[in-house]
Amino acid sequence: MSIYLGVNIDHIATLRQARGTIYPSPIEAALLCEKSGADSITLHLREDRRHIQDNDVKVLKEKITTKMNLEMAATDEMVEIASKIKPEDCCLVPEKREELTTEGGLDIVSQINRITNVCNKLQDANIKVSLFIDAEKSQVDAAKKCGAKIIELHTGHYANATNKEQQLLELNKIKTMASYANKIGLQVNAGHGLTIENTYAIAKLPEVVELNIGHSIIARAVFIGLEKATREIKNLMLTARK
Repeated sequence: MSIYLGVNIDHIATLRQARGTIYPSPIEAALLCEKSGADSITLHLREDRRHIQDNDVKVLKEKITTKMNLEMAATDEMVEIASKIKPEDCCLVPEKREELTTEGGLDIVSQINRITNVCNKLQDANIKVSLFIDAEKSQVDAAKKCGAKIIELHTGHYANATNKEQQLLELNKIKTMASYANKIGLQVNAGHGLTIENTYAIAKLPEVVELNIGHSIIARAVFIGLEKATREIKNLMLTARK
């Protein structure tokens, strides 16, 4: 079974916004990532516009040759933007203004009606919807109930584990929920905190269709270049499936 890589280019925009310049270009980065084996381009248009800007989304949709995966909060503003831009995929994520990055999965259980409504609106616009959730059965069941066809399992707890025992515990949670979600008809993606050191075990899970990786690729690219950093982790993922 194939496995696909979505490269998140948010932090190219973070570097640009740090100085308020026009460089480095997220569009140039996205095209280079595609050339280097990325199967899709992921970007998060946050409510505070701290990195990706509205025009980035518009231009990227016109320029990229693979597909766009737009991460977004489940707000009316973001639904309206997505419905106009029409990315191939939208991933609904939790969002707090004060956080440095997304800190956990979306709590679907507590807002089934809202998430169902957003899923319906996006799917009516012919956009595939995924829900970024923790590896918990209640959240997987809620995702299914909302009508989403895809989930993205949050791998942050696994990635941030401070010892082997904790890491194995978190990996087993992901493994169990990936299998369960697959059995009830959901496509399983995964992402958050994945690096060249910890991606292999997640990529090896047969139910996982796509990994979304960003920060570690961009950080590694500082030393070895974006093209090589993208190819390196894509090759690791493919090796895990042999």
